[in-house]
Amino acid sequence: MSRWILRVMEWLGRLPLPWLRALGAGLGVALFLLVGSRRRVVLTNLRICFPSHTPWQRGRLAVATFVAFAQAWLDRGWLWHASDDVIRTRLQLTGALHELAGNAPTILFAPHFVGLDAGWTALTQQVDRSFTTIYTDQANKVADDWILAGRKRLGGRLFGRIEGVKPIIAGLKAGEPLYLLPDMNFGPEESVYVPFYGRPAATVPSLSRFARLSRAKVVPIVCKLVPSGYEIEVLPAWTDYPSTDLQADTARMNQMLETYINRMPAQYYWVHKRFKDQPEGWHPPY
Repeated sequence: MSRWILRVMEWLGRLPLPWLRALGAGLGVALFLLVGSRRRVVLTNLRICFPSHTPWQRGRLAVATFVAFAQAWLDRGWLWHASDDVIRTRLQLTGALHELAGNAPTILFAPHFVGLDAGWTALTQQVDRSFTTIYTDQANKVADDWILAGRKRLGGRLFGRIEGVKPIIAGLKAGEPLYLLPDMNFGPEESVYVPFYGRPAATVPSLSRFARLSRAKVVPIVCKLVPSGYEIEVLPAWTDYPSTDLQADTARMNQMLETYINRMPAQYYWVHKRFKDQPEGWHPPY
């Protein structure tokens, strides 16, 4: 990613939101048509996760996925560059906001919906607590600097994966909620295989592990792209979590995630090869 692209993104962030979303819709359709490798990933994921859908239904859902992905990507122009007032009017925190009060150790389970950066921005802007999250370095240095600056803009701390778990647990015990996104395939080395829509998926058990080590409650947060911006819904904390069974806890996480996805399937990150790693006897579907 070059610097002139970032300047274009910043300029686009000044457009009225309906204009920007229309541009994102056109970009999303173009990506669906032109990026065949990623289109096949999305359609494969949808075939596995929604076997009762017809090919036509999955095709429509795939197009909607690309549109939501493109719209959310362009929205970073205003998320990371617009005034505080503009951001506040477009990000609405709803739901069980009492779960964010106080200083109790809290892990926010934030699945990979397209609005994940909107959720982080809303929390760091509108909630009077210091939040933390985990960051994966980007290969492109220009993009890496831009993303880091955008996510740090309104506060919060970002831990690199190479820093290990000690600073994360220390932050949780000090009352800093952790914005955790553990629902991607990060490789089989530190993952367990648990079902995701009925198929084994390599899943990091960090949610259960961090909750046990810090005695934290787990509060799901679902970020939804809407015409006016984003609705960030805070859900009630899970009961009886974590248990003493790491595998069962991770399976429960995926089960709960499925219920959130089913509410707005087009906004999940289906462009990711979620089933790339498979246990013995299973073959990667891509």
